[in-house]
Amino acid sequence: MAKKSAVERDLKRTRLAQKYAAKRTQLKAQAKDESLSPEERFTARIKLAQLPRNSAPVRQRLRCQLSGRPRGNYRKFKISRIALRDLALSGQIPGMVKSSW
Repeated sequence: MAKKSAVERDLKRTRLAQKYAAKRTQLKAQAKDESLSPEERFTARIKLAQLPRNSAPVRQRLRCQLSGRPRGNYRKFKISRIALRDLALSGQIPGMVKSSW
């Protein structure tokens, strides 16, 4: 089980990213728009830099939904390899069986 503070920090980053998503995309579009003057583009970049750092979606970490583990996660299931194996062995994932040869 991961530290509760790390999981909560990541949830906070997710909430901030959702909150500032529209504003961030608008400012990015203004900064890339070639039809605007260089001063307007520069002010858009300044405003973008003034947004909270944790509101960037890049700062989010893929964590296991069950244990909070930060590494070894499957994106398709959103759980870690360890939790996936436990669920598969208990028969809770349809179609997944333990390999034997």
